[in-house]
Amino acid sequence: MAFLGDDFLLENEAAKKLFNSYAKGMPIIDFHCHLIPKEIYENKNFKNITRIWLNEGHYGDHYKWRLMRANGVPEELITGDGDDYKKFLAWADTIEKSVGNPLYEWTHLELRRFFGIDETFNRKSAPDIWKKANDLLQTDAFKPRNLIKNSNVKAVCTTDDPVSDLHFHKLLKDEEKDSGFRTLPAMRPDNLIQIENNGFGKYLQELGKVSGVQINSFNSIREAMHQRFIFFNKMGGRLSDHSLLTYHFVEATDSELDEIVSKGVDNKSISDNEHDQYITALLETLMRLNKEFGWTMQFHINSSRDLNKPMFKELGPDTGYDAVGTQPDIVYHIQQLFTKMRDSENVPKTIFYSLNSNDWMELATMMGAFQDGGGKQRMQLGAGWWFNDTAENMDLQLRVFAQQSLLSNFVGMLTDSRSFLSYPRHEYFRRVLCNFLGRLVENGRVPNDIDFLGKIVKDVSYNNALNYFGFFEDVKPEELFSKITN
Repeated sequence: MAFLGDDFLLENEAAKKLFNSYAKGMPIIDFHCHLIPKEIYENKNFKNITRIWLNEGHYGDHYKWRLMRANGVPEELITGDGDDYKKFLAWADTIEKSVGNPLYEWTHLELRRFFGIDETFNRKSAPDIWKKANDLLQTDAFKPRNLIKNSNVKAVCTTDDPVSDLHFHKLLKDEEKDSGFRTLPAMRPDNLIQIENNGFGKYLQELGKVSGVQINSFNSIREAMHQRFIFFNKMGGRLSDHSLLTYHFVEATDSELDEIVSKGVDNKSISDNEHDQYITALLETLMRLNKEFGWTMQFHINSSRDLNKPMFKELGPDTGYDAVGTQPDIVYHIQQLFTKMRDSENVPKTIFYSLNSNDWMELATMMGAFQDGGGKQRMQLGAGWWFNDTAENMDLQLRVFAQQSLLSNFVGMLTDSRSFLSYPRHEYFRRVLCNFLGRLVENGRVPNDIDFLGKIVKDVSYNNALNYFGFFEDVKPEELFSKITN
């Protein structure tokens, strides 16, 4: 089979028909990413391919950075202030060694899909690719909004702190009629969760100021967050996202919570038990708010962050020093949380992603116990996340989802990326999906009815996300078709 040819990842005729006739042309809803709203609004061309591929300012692709370190590249040419061309060459040296890593395939897919460059990327071809790519990057087609629009993306959900004024979302909202897609906020309250951080007290002051609530108790945190949900909802927000590295379900009284909050504000030591009490109460609050506003609550669980402490102090978070988490009983504690919240009918639509694939079966079966309450597939096992973002683990996630629930209702793929060039990951996922269904046909496990299976492919690729999240509920039905298909 040709490298990244028309049939790559497609192992049988049914898979090929499903991809080419049903998946290939479907639009994209990127419901979780880390694109910067300011960059989308300002819509400036990137200086060169290093800036869009490896790093631009503080932000960059820590997937790539990890591989470069493994290849002995000095930090100056990774996150440092080294020459952009030398960084590009260092990435070329690295990619030559990365056969079997998804980045090898993604890198070449991005060159082909965006730049029309079919050459194998290596040290020898790098100078020519550098010139070709950089010439194209200065054209209008490679401005951020056109990269999104030309990738057939209809909605982009960024990741935003509750205290954000969503300034650039407001500006983009005024221009969205001409952009061909929507840029929407998604709330991620990491700073509210991290009560042990020295800046917690200052953060509560910011939250109080933007919400108009004087925060002096846990209940006032509830009130402030309610105000922020109102604001985000008006701005088109329909999702929240929550990082739980670890979790233990421990209940607390309001007076205990007030004392814990006071300790956090004063930078006093908080015990493990107090930390668990605070997180449990905060999650209960956030679940109620997500349910009240009809949002979807995303949980990213069981990761280990910033393991290399000296480099964390030097470079900060999200720079490539993380790993798969190993809390074996995390789903058990989540079950207790959801059991309590079901008693008061406060379980929202939920998507769970675990960085540890050992959790997937437990999560899938747990969620099956909470599917009641109306609506299709309210509880979803999210796509393979981060280190699981590979063809093999995408396939595993699809198999677990299909065997324990209704794969036809799955909301599908997301980029979880800071890069405007990441959209071929949707193509990659769709090929894996079509191959998964094609294998079922080949093994006689489902009918060889391509139209029937093609509808599933279209739904998982796009339609389910469109209907599940409700991003276009304010658009008239006769306008929706035009907006989505044009």
